[in-house]
Amino acid sequence: MNATRRSVDTSAVAAVLPVLALVPLWLLALAVFWLPLHLVWQVSFTWFALGYLGVSVLLFWRPVQQLLLAPLVGARRPTRDEWAVLDTSWRSVLQVNRLPPHRYVLAVLPANDLNAFACGGHLVVVTSYAVQTLPRDELTGVLAHELSHHLGFHTVALTLGQWLSVPVLLLARIGFFLQNVATAATGSFARQSSSMTAIGRLVSGVLTAVSWVFLSGLLVSNAIGNAVGRNAEFQADQRVVDMGFGKPLAMALRRVAHERSGERPLTWRDRVAATHPPARTRVARIEARLRARRPGSNW
Repeated sequence: MNATRRSVDTSAVAAVLPVLALVPLWLLALAVFWLPLHLVWQVSFTWFALGYLGVSVLLFWRPVQQLLLAPLVGARRPTRDEWAVLDTSWRSVLQVNRLPPHRYVLAVLPANDLNAFACGGHLVVVTSYAVQTLPRDELTGVLAHELSHHLGFHTVALTLGQWLSVPVLLLARIGFFLQNVATAATGSFARQSSSMTAIGRLVSGVLTAVSWVFLSGLLVSNAIGNAVGRNAEFQADQRVVDMGFGKPLAMALRRVAHERSGERPLTWRDRVAATHPPARTRVARIEARLRARRPGSNW
């Protein structure tokens, strides 16, 4: 088993693309929130936008991830029993990579699904179901995979993109809400006036169009991000093999494939929306890399 160093993977660089696609919509949405604020607080839009970006730096600070980011994604600290299970596997991964125990934060997501993910700069989240059902070796492989995302800097652009999407998504939701209000008001108060009905429908249509512009921008950014994210999964798997945990990870992925027998996307919409490659495809690539390695270099 060999330690793998932190290095910027190609997927981490490519992950900047969906962020760049999101920037124009983010600036437009931010301007909508800045305009009324500017009436009472004389701050330029440039400083307002830079301040918003500056806050994103806090998302990569370990205490903030532990106190705020983990609860935001629905995760919590492991219970004593869960930690007893996680600790052995997690220490094995950290020791192989010569990393101190305090550098990363482990959290548990209460869910009846076999899953795990990495976010921020130090957060590794695993579902309670995975902790309860995975054998120790397989859990070690899963944790090694999530650590690999951090070692490859895969989560940096993803976290930034999620932060930029907040005002865009909020504005889209406000637009749909106001559209429903305008539609209801038109039906209730403008029935007797054709001109008022026309105005109400016009307002409702404009709000719907604006909301869909923002929502469509998010969907395009997400589609690009999903394509990049699927390649990041392969690169993280490659790091896991290099660490020496390839076989346990492949076993865990076979379990995933068995539990999600219908996981392979059948239509182009399914393929665009898929955030991960099919587990069977990942297993095949892991096994191919294991065969290509020198005898005795993996277990």
